[in-house]
Amino acid sequence: MAGRAVGRRDALLLTLAGAGLSFEQIARLRHTDVTAEHDALAVQVGENWIRVTVESGVEPTAAYKNWVEVLGFLDQYPSTQLLADHLDKGADLSAFADSARRDERPLLTSIDRWGHTPFAPTPLTGQSVAALVRAHLAGQAPIHKRPPARRSTTPPREHVRVPALVDVELDQAYYDRGIAARRDAHTHLEDVNDILDGIEDEADKLLADLLAILDHTEGD
Repeated sequence: MAGRAVGRRDALLLTLAGAGLSFEQIARLRHTDVTAEHDALAVQVGENWIRVTVESGVEPTAAYKNWVEVLGFLDQYPSTQLLADHLDKGADLSAFADSARRDERPLLTSIDRWGHTPFAPTPLTGQSVAALVRAHLAGQAPIHKRPPARRSTTPPREHVRVPALVDVELDQAYYDRGIAARRDAHTHLEDVNDILDGIEDEADKLLADLLAILDHTEGD
């Protein structure tokens, strides 16, 4: 999913850090720990709820919704490549925010340099959150690129030269020989059915004789 989705995750991360949550608290957040309420976020930290409101022009609900759209999309289509295509085209992903599952999975997950999330959601550590926040503040946020295109493993087809068609003129004897061959074959095969019937009768006779011998043996 490359830089666009990473930017959505980091925007929420920075919003939470700016609201005063510690790096460890941010790392431990689950899907069920954050709820959007009009223009504020309600964030559960331990037994307490913290209200994150608009500060410095940053809307926490927008940052949260943008990231949840990504999570909801991956719930239905677990393909970071497909997600990247949708984000690059500017597709509307708002419906995925509503369908995103609210469970105990980590809210903020790791993303590798190619933009892929792990198959089993892996939470960021407190150290990772701290490193990301400091990198953004220093203007040195990590760059995420799309994975390189896969090279085809199919060997190139060799150019096959097709021989040019040659006009061949057949003499009349060619057709005469073909007709004669078919007539001879028909004549020679006329007795095939009788031969097969004779073989079948002989097989039945042998089978009857064998059964008679077996009955006589059992009687003795």
